[in-house]
Amino acid sequence: MTVEPDGPTPDAPAPDVPTPDGKDWTWVLERPCPECGFDASTVSFDTIPALTLDNADRWVQVLRSAASTTRPAPAVWSPVEYACHVRDVFLLFDTRLGRMLAEDDPQFANWDQDRTAVEERYDLQDPAAVSAELVDAADRISASFAAVTDDQLDRPGRRSDGARFTVRTFGQYFIHDPTHHLWDVGNVGDNTSAGGRTPGGHP
Repeated sequence: MTVEPDGPTPDAPAPDVPTPDGKDWTWVLERPCPECGFDASTVSFDTIPALTLDNADRWVQVLRSAASTTRPAPAVWSPVEYACHVRDVFLLFDTRLGRMLAEDDPQFANWDQDRTAVEERYDLQDPAAVSAELVDAADRISASFAAVTDDQLDRPGRRSDGARFTVRTFGQYFIHDPTHHLWDVGNVGDNTSAGGRTPGGHP
């Protein structure tokens, strides 16, 4: 991925790394999120594809802003950094969903999202390119969720930390993440004390 000629260069110093969030956010399957207000437990599985596509459309709007590459505080992600994370969550969860449908109770390898953000230099990525990639990733995972049949909804999978999901709860857990991040970028003034990184410290 490239940046605009007058934008940051790959030699630019790395920005401050937001404080890691080590919480286990699987509790969002049991009660509404007190920050963004989203209640994943009430989400009907068959609405997840449409919710995903709508979420992607809203990120396209966010990334059209000239301020999308600007951090609201030194240790808080910019909108484009959040969008990079959401794009990668779409791709990661699509892979994990595929494994749940094809394998018996697969265990997912840990994904260090903080390390990925640094190594992939989310802060240097071009908003227009990220927007297109995020939409493509949303199309992909929404199609995968739409193809799930009723008899597959209870198929299990688990994270390396022991958290367990069915395909149904996996989808509900998934859709909270990009929804919450839209709330993050819309509430940057209230979010600067929250570490500025992704909720769900262990996707």
